[in-house]
Amino acid sequence: MTDRNERLKTIRKLLRSNRVSSQDELLRLLDSEGFALTQATLSRDLKALKVGKVSAGKSGYFYTVPSEEERRESEKSYVLDLRRGFVSIDWNDAVVVVKTLTGHGGAVGLAIDNLSFESTIGSVSGDDAIFVALRRGSTGEDFARELLDRVPDLDLELDLPPKPDPTN
Repeated sequence: MTDRNERLKTIRKLLRSNRVSSQDELLRLLDSEGFALTQATLSRDLKALKVGKVSAGKSGYFYTVPSEEERRESEKSYVLDLRRGFVSIDWNDAVVVVKTLTGHGGAVGLAIDNLSFESTIGSVSGDDAIFVALRRGSTGEDFARELLDRVPDLDLELDLPPKPDPTN
């Protein structure tokens, strides 16, 4: 499991077992668990986990993590948006361009952002195309593989080399 996955798992655990009302408080809890990170990284992690704030009445607000069922339902919706609007994909060293049906760029871009692909850092959507910025060290092939892992029946006509075997 990657460090990021371990960190996300720990954030989920901390938010389910504590009433955390601020990112500073969560950063202190994470530090006590051995995770030293910046506020910007924590913000990205909270977005990836779909964390929200709920009212605690007069006590203010606290962070909450969606249930597995809510998360799965949300992911299904994003996958449907990808299936409905996706046309094609191409990339260079730093950017992936996803072409969509006219009018579907926003929904497909939102799906890409909310599905939290490891290989991406964000996207900008237009009416019929999305520019996806790749994370340092990631390639367009990495993104295409992740996309196919999430949406196996997506009509991607790519000649990707075989996935590297992590045991070698």
